[in-house]
Amino acid sequence: QVQLVESGGGLVQAGGSLKLSCAASGLTFSRYAMAWFRQAPGHTREFVSGISWSGGSTHYTDSVKGRFTVSRDNAKNTAYLQMNSLKPEDTAVYYCAADRSFSIATVREEYDYWGQGTQVTVSS
Repeated sequence: QVQLVESGGGLVQAGGSLKLSCAASGLTFSRYAMAWFRQAPGHTREFVSGISWSGGSTHYTDSVKGRFTVSRDNAKNTAYLQMNSLKPEDTAVYYCAADRSFSIATVREEYDYWGQGTQVTVSS
């Protein structure tokens, strides 16, 4: 049974930082591209960042470029999202997702597995 478990969310002031983790089990982690999506109340789930199976390629949505960094540790079956200079508009539930692909997809329908989400709240 595949499980993706996010952690690291919380409440932070604007300008602060958080690091999200996504621990995977039940799959060959190194064969999956990993991504982070987020969903704010009243909005659709949107792509935030992704990383290829090897970690050699990354992709970010424009609004987080220069502030967020995605990474992975295949030995630990874990993906990370370092979020710096957080803004109130970053407030959302953040989800990790896994896609058995060599490329990084930005559409949610491409992803095979999802975590349960972790809440990130940025106060102004």
